Amino acid sequence: MKVLVIGGSGHVGGLTLPLLREQHTLRVFDLRPPADATLDYVAGDVTNYDALLGASQGMDALIYMAMGNLAWSEISGITTAFDVNAKGVYLALKAAHDAGVAHAVYTSSMSVYKDPLAPPYYYPDEDIPPDARHFYGLTKRFGEEICRCAAREYGMSVNALRLCHPQDEAKWLAETKAGVPTIATTGPDVARALLAALEFRCGFQAFTISGDYEQKIMNMQKAKCLLGWAPLARPKA
Repeated sequence: MKVLVIGGSGHVGGLTLPLLREQHTLRVFDLRPPADATLDYVAGDVTNYDALLGASQGMDALIYMAMGNLAWSEISGITTAFDVNAKGVYLALKAAHDAGVAHAVYTSSMSVYKDPLAPPYYYPDEDIPPDARHFYGLTKRFGEEICRCAAREYGMSVNALRLCHPQDEAKWLAETKAGVPTIATTGPDVARALLAALEFRCGFQAFTISGDYEQKIMNMQKAKCLLGWAPLARPKA
């Protein structure tokens, strides 16, 4: 499959593209080139529709993982969040549709909730209404709604993966202790979720993707049932 990865030069891309490219032909669209110089690369801004349309030509699917360089408490962070997580998502999905791409994966976040680790402490399914108020989580909520609208308006299939702190596997193994719940997720587990989401096509769907392998905080049965995905990483004994 030929996959356009928007924002592929960022943190999530660095963790997942080495595994994604083993199964798919990738084209990275980003302001800066990816670490792997052998990948097909198109320089561009997610707010530039014409650049997105050009990059979408000949692609079979889209992964939107752009995050931007967020300043968490500054006006520049607010501007970036709305540009990348709302405007960029809308333009990317429109460009994909206009180029004949019918399937997309959106890397959302558990930050769509005001505080994932506050009460009720357990998330039984993906139907709990998102309630984030901080501009990052709020714009991630907007991104999911834009994906839902694309599924309805364009007839696209879009899977939103609510990721939880993607991190390098070595860091996860060093910091995660048996018996202590974690929501952080290793790069390989995130990559496996992306690969599964590229295959599953059924309108708009949201999935919780977490390294909480004992599901003490987050129920991931939907991902297991529909995507065939569950976290494989386990802490050292």
